Amino acid sequence: MTDTLNILVVGSGAREHALAAKISESPRCTTLHVTPGNAGTPGTRHHVAATDIEGIVSLCHTNQISLVVVGPEAPLAAGLVDALLASGIAAFGPSQALARLESDKSYARAIANTLNLPGPRYAAFAQGETAAALEWWKNFGANIVVKQSGLAGGKGVVVPNSAQETTEAIRDAVLVGDVVLEERLVGTECSLIAMSDGKTSVAFPLAQDHKRIGEGDTGLNTGGMGAYAPAPVQFSAEELHNMFITPVIDHFAAASTPFIGVLFAGIMLTADGPRLLEYNCRFGDPEAQVLLSLLDSDLVELLLACVNTTLTPGHLNIRAGSALGVVLASHNYPQSPRTGDIISPLPSTNPMCAVFHGGTELQNGNLVTTGGRVLTCVGIGATLEEARTHAYSTAMRISFDGMQLRRDIAWRAPGATIKSYASTGVNIDEGTRAVDLIKTSVSKTSTAQVLRGVGAFGGALDVSFLKEFDHPVLVGSTDGVGTKVELAARTGRIRGTGHDIVNHCINDVLVQRAYPLFFLDYLASSKIDAEMVAEVVGGMADACAAADCVLLGGETAEMPGVYAPGAFDIAGTLVGVAERDQLLPLDTIAAGDVLIGVASNGPHTNGYSYLRKLFAWIPMESQPVPLDRPLVEALLEPHRNYLPVLRQALDGERVKALVHITGGGLPDNMPRVLPPGVGANIALGSWPMPPLFQLVQQLSSLDTDELYRTLNMGIGMVIITDPAHADQVRALIDEETWIIGNLTSDHQSVRLQ
Repeated sequence: MTDTLNILVVGSGAREHALAAKISESPRCTTLHVTPGNAGTPGTRHHVAATDIEGIVSLCHTNQISLVVVGPEAPLAAGLVDALLASGIAAFGPSQALARLESDKSYARAIANTLNLPGPRYAAFAQGETAAALEWWKNFGANIVVKQSGLAGGKGVVVPNSAQETTEAIRDAVLVGDVVLEERLVGTECSLIAMSDGKTSVAFPLAQDHKRIGEGDTGLNTGGMGAYAPAPVQFSAEELHNMFITPVIDHFAAASTPFIGVLFAGIMLTADGPRLLEYNCRFGDPEAQVLLSLLDSDLVELLLACVNTTLTPGHLNIRAGSALGVVLASHNYPQSPRTGDIISPLPSTNPMCAVFHGGTELQNGNLVTTGGRVLTCVGIGATLEEARTHAYSTAMRISFDGMQLRRDIAWRAPGATIKSYASTGVNIDEGTRAVDLIKTSVSKTSTAQVLRGVGAFGGALDVSFLKEFDHPVLVGSTDGVGTKVELAARTGRIRGTGHDIVNHCINDVLVQRAYPLFFLDYLASSKIDAEMVAEVVGGMADACAAADCVLLGGETAEMPGVYAPGAFDIAGTLVGVAERDQLLPLDTIAAGDVLIGVASNGPHTNGYSYLRKLFAWIPMESQPVPLDRPLVEALLEPHRNYLPVLRQALDGERVKALVHITGGGLPDNMPRVLPPGVGANIALGSWPMPPLFQLVQQLSSLDTDELYRTLNMGIGMVIITDPAHADQVRALIDEETWIIGNLTSDHQSVRLQ
């Protein structure tokens, strides 16, 4: 092959634009041709359809094409590469027979089984075999995914969520053609794309696609609404390449049918390990736009190494940093995309963001939409956050009627990169150390009247003048709402923070069996806003009224320069009263006592520095699975008041202690009431995890102990009681509770089991 080449790119999407743009950078490319292309693709454009095999072969002879790069899957499945090779024209892409790995999912599953590649349980059915498919699913007894076996433009997959949806999906799919029914796997998806010369293959960094049309990964499947790379998953590209790509390349090489081209493995990273979802035989779209933006090698040299069977790992070099692509889609995509909408202003590429055309054409001097996925804006940066900023900055400057885009591309990435709560700016250990350091100082101020002190988030003072009590004591608590107020201020939902501060303080004195008398508030902001103050204090008044507590007074501070515009902070002090001989915890706590869990209704007022980072890239009004309401409502649910829940159970001596699960979670709050030599065993899974915490657990890369120290995970209060009293205590609580563990003398820690 000569030093300089005439190269043809086949296809018309944003993937082909990205391929053509990268090829045009190479000094080996003399003339670039594209067919059918779009309004954005560089090079000489022709109007031969990608599936017109004879037309493309003729085009190659006419224009003395040296190398053909096939972008989409349809011409591969139609045998374009076979026809080109038969005519003496070099082509990058697999033969028609090998392209069955994508065009025939049942064939791909058979190959995977032959090679013992891990994947879901499945069954294949021919067109019209409705009864057999339904019978298999009913006997299977688990959730499934319904896939069209043939090509479907990335939209032939249905993930049903009910028996009715599953039945309808199977019936609809079998009417269209052959189908594959697969076990529904749960985990993180990633895209592994490799290039092969038939005996050697090299992998790009792992990418993650966003298939659903809706934010929070909701709604219909699409061809892909955005992607980013490298993806922060627990396996390296090399590990997954060795597991899912190399065996296939070796298999076909041994059969003397070398696979030359791109092999793309869609992978689900489950709790049981990586599982193969599917194979594709071309670059993904939008993964190609992202990965090629990171390619630091000459793409033409890489393509030639593949077709000439001289590929080495050194041919593929990736620049440092990240890339993120956002797809701009037309009105009513993916069902029946509208075309003909004028795009304005004209998209422009800059050094930090490329705009790749998909469904575009020039008509009467205007750039108009001609397909479902219209443009892909790909930002690059030293970090994923930088790349994301560049991509969205460009995307938000483009407009056409009915334009759709997802504002949450890479929204799961922060959860995969946060490895400790301290990395979000909150250090629980340092907070605990601070409590220890101040104990000595506080003890110097103690008098005979101080009964409970620092470390339990409250205090008690002998006040014998409360004559209706035999021996009354005052119990006090001062606390704040923490960084939850930032989310409340940002979303304009601030009244609940008033409930948060009052109810938190009520619970902090309730754990000593004290009942609230009065509350004093403190509210600070950069600039006083009367309506904002009225709303927050109104929430405090609501919570006080519900607890028969007087809102006695407070302070509102204006502090410019300390708080950002629009931000505020609140704190408060609550004073309650208790009989001295009924104060909790009792000194009878011992190994063998059981732990009764009472449900939280959300994170309460703790863990928000983590939660705000975890959900930083998804709109708050979205509702990702498994939430049953918008994310903002789940996050801002006011802190529970446990007084009406526990009032009856607290009568008598059945309850030995209460533990309010606040900052530090179960592991750090339980020790506050345990005597020396006593530890606690907590049985994970003994209570139903609420939807918000299920979502957090899916996204989180924190280990179990760190996660349960960061959030309450569904348990807001723990009751310690003798096993003989457990049933009676639970019966006195007018809601479901759970036995979540027990105390032990085997160790002195809190163990999550």
